[in-house]
Amino acid sequence: MSKKKRSIVQAALCLTAAASLIVSGGAVQAKGNAAPPAKAKNVILFVGDGMGTSQRDAIRLNTVGLNGKLQMDDMPYSAFLRTHSTSAVTDSAAAATAIASGVKTYNGAVGVDANKKPAKTLLEAAKGLGKSTGLVTTSQITDATPAAFGAHVEDRSQQSKIAKQYLDNSKVDVLLGGGEDFWYPAGNPGKFPDHPAEDPKEESKGTEGNLVDHAKKLGYQYVTSKEELQKAKNGKILGLFANEEMFQQNPEGEGDVYNPVVSLKDMTQKALDTLSTNKKGFFLMVEEEGTDEMAHENNAKLTIKAGQELDKAVGVAKEFAKKHPDTLVLVLADHETGGFSLEPVDEKDESGDGISKEDGPFSIYGSKEQFYVDWTTSGHTGADIPLTAMGSGAELFTGVHENTYVHDAILKAWGVKK
Repeated sequence: MSKKKRSIVQAALCLTAAASLIVSGGAVQAKGNAAPPAKAKNVILFVGDGMGTSQRDAIRLNTVGLNGKLQMDDMPYSAFLRTHSTSAVTDSAAAATAIASGVKTYNGAVGVDANKKPAKTLLEAAKGLGKSTGLVTTSQITDATPAAFGAHVEDRSQQSKIAKQYLDNSKVDVLLGGGEDFWYPAGNPGKFPDHPAEDPKEESKGTEGNLVDHAKKLGYQYVTSKEELQKAKNGKILGLFANEEMFQQNPEGEGDVYNPVVSLKDMTQKALDTLSTNKKGFFLMVEEEGTDEMAHENNAKLTIKAGQELDKAVGVAKEFAKKHPDTLVLVLADHETGGFSLEPVDEKDESGDGISKEDGPFSIYGSKEQFYVDWTTSGHTGADIPLTAMGSGAELFTGVHENTYVHDAILKAWGVKK
């Protein structure tokens, strides 16, 4: 590669997601748009699990190129969040609990503080305000991130208990994701058969009885396909679209697949169509899990693909917010996964010799140039993560904060005192 070309690529890799935004006075200011209402009616919170700044850069470069903007980056306000739990490096459960309830807790905790006492969540606060609520994910709907918004258990592994709490306690109106195995008892497979060829370990393992039947008795419409979801009427919806996650996470070329039977974009659209019928507003949390699970496998190709699907879902929410300016839209992560960094194509780079793992190359959209991804771990890191925001109350999200600040700021946007 010529010296000139290498300098172009290196310049591209130094850009951050916030670099394409207009920064003024420490906050990123909107241009040419009327100010949204001071008080938010609706909140749409996106979580790209494991998606740090470099992941967002890789998704951007591969999707819209050097000077393009992702939907998640083309927002008027931005901030950074510190992610530590009561440990230096968090897991998804503790991080989501901090965001949902405003408390730091131990890794593995769902909706409980460090003393294992339940902590009220944003979703529960929304219910108290008469709003509708929804949880959407490409993971199990009972996995750590959605669970922290709608349940209280001491250990994230208690997924059937989490499911039952969704129905009986927090009464979430729309639940869309994977994880059917936790809703049916052992030996009683649902729509998705036990021991599928793509992952023979998957099987029904519920501990709280037949929770799908329980949901139906409570008035939920149960759907298991894109067609059924599209036909579902407004009201309470339970959609489970896989035994476990809605993809197969493995190292590249070893059975790795990202092909949800219902896209995150379509699930988000249905949730918005349903929840927005409530005149008092709604709270919706949408998670892309693939950005984390594929990073755990050091699979950059599908980490980027999952991020692209998240961005499409963010686009749906932004269109909704443009028509409903009393809506706050946030995009953030719970933590960073993989020690993900971007590198130019360089034959002299030491990566791959045991110091770190190199992945790629990947194309820069609209260019003949490429970049590599370098992994330093298959676990989480303690890096700060970026947040972008638009809509009613978005001006609250500037600066550098603990992740618990998200909870406090959303309550403030609703006009609720902590």
